[in-house]
Amino acid sequence: MASPLSQFEIQEMVPLELAGYNVSFTNSSLFMVVTLVLVSLFMLGGMRQASMVPGRWQVMVEMCYEFIAKMINDTAGAEGRRYFPFVLTLFMFILFANLIGMLPLSHIVPGLHIFTVTSHIAVTFAMALFVFIGVTIIGFIKHGIGFLKFFVPGDAPLALLPLLIVIEIVSYLSRPISLSVRLFANMVAGHTMLKVFGGFVVSLGALGGVLGVAGLVPFSFIVILTGLELLVACLQAYVFAVLTCIYLNDALHMH
Repeated sequence: MASPLSQFEIQEMVPLELAGYNVSFTNSSLFMVVTLVLVSLFMLGGMRQASMVPGRWQVMVEMCYEFIAKMINDTAGAEGRRYFPFVLTLFMFILFANLIGMLPLSHIVPGLHIFTVTSHIAVTFAMALFVFIGVTIIGFIKHGIGFLKFFVPGDAPLALLPLLIVIEIVSYLSRPISLSVRLFANMVAGHTMLKVFGGFVVSLGALGGVLGVAGLVPFSFIVILTGLELLVACLQAYVFAVLTCIYLNDALHMH
């Protein structure tokens, strides 16, 4: 059985080197571009012929729009609406990247190996770090040096303030780590489990006879896990977006 971790390997497609650094175009780069193209086609195509009585495509686009707009309004308030384009873009990119990684195209098009962009910590951490730096800058722009009060718990005993301030700072600095690891770990765990059970189906089915019938057991697990993984793919995009809105609320309102 092939290694279940081989699906996460970075492969160079167009070798490139710039000032001594390897900047090759990889399978990860390819599927980032594919994700961006599909998100753009989905959003622009759905609104290409917008009408008062929307079709199915327009309804799906409007549902995504209203879903993120309500999320921002509920978590960050009216002041957070100006950041709607960023949160919507972030949500749609993660959602499509997760769902593309679920496509079984390698069985339809030989040689085409689907790559899940969000299964690499470098990608998820880059997005999380961008969110972290962005909301921190917003906090200092809005409140100035007073944003540092965010790390001082209100009504805390004076004797405990030094310890509580350290805890608050460590908690704040760990945000990009927790945000990125949550998405990365869920994608890797789910895809690895699907690959493992898929290997059991092939191995047991190839034996034939009674053991061949036993391959139906891991196959049934694959069907269940695929449904669960689709749910997780959507849920993790939502969690990343809603936590971004919560961090944005902290920067805007400091509570």
